[in-house]
Amino acid sequence: MSTAIWVVIAVIVIAVIVAAVFLARSRARTQRLRRRFGPEYDRAVQQEGGRAAAERELRSREERHEELKLRDLDPRRREQYHEQWVRVQERFVDAPEAAVEQADGLVTVVMGERGYPTHGFEDKVAHLSVEHGRTMDHYRRAHAISGKAASKQASTEDLRQAMVHYRALFEELLSAPGTERTGRHAGEPAAAPRAGEAPAATAGRRDDHTPRS
Repeated sequence: MSTAIWVVIAVIVIAVIVAAVFLARSRARTQRLRRRFGPEYDRAVQQEGGRAAAERELRSREERHEELKLRDLDPRRREQYHEQWVRVQERFVDAPEAAVEQADGLVTVVMGERGYPTHGFEDKVAHLSVEHGRTMDHYRRAHAISGKAASKQASTEDLRQAMVHYRALFEELLSAPGTERTGRHAGEPAAAPRAGEAPAATAGRRDDHTPRS
């Protein structure tokens, strides 16, 4: 065969290799982002109108996240916040709307102490989703119910669900580094008390840093 034919063959082989490498890297990136962001990945695809745009948005979140100076809570602070949550949950029995408002505020306070932004709901979600993507649906639902509560459109059961959703993120923010929850899946909080129902006892054994009903 002539030199020209060999050159054409070489160009085709190189193009195929480059395409294969690109496809492999693209798939690896997609898998990594899916693992990291969980349900937030699919939400981003829907909101951004496609996988490529969604992945650009999620990588942008990662870059902004790297600029944060995050810090872990020491055991004393985790215990203090645990006790505050118990008081908020106890208040739910007599004042569910006020309890939900306080739960929202407490979650925001813990975010701030951890080093996350605390202004603008979507901005908070964008930063939190990098490490807590699997609980963002809980946070979004809690936020939506809080909005309904502000306009007096939330039922008592809605408010109870808001407490459950807020608690999912609260537990993750409060958990000690490397601590894995037992007894339920990550992001699946224990149930909040129903109106008129006293919360379960919280004293006694505390072998992890998960607030309990």
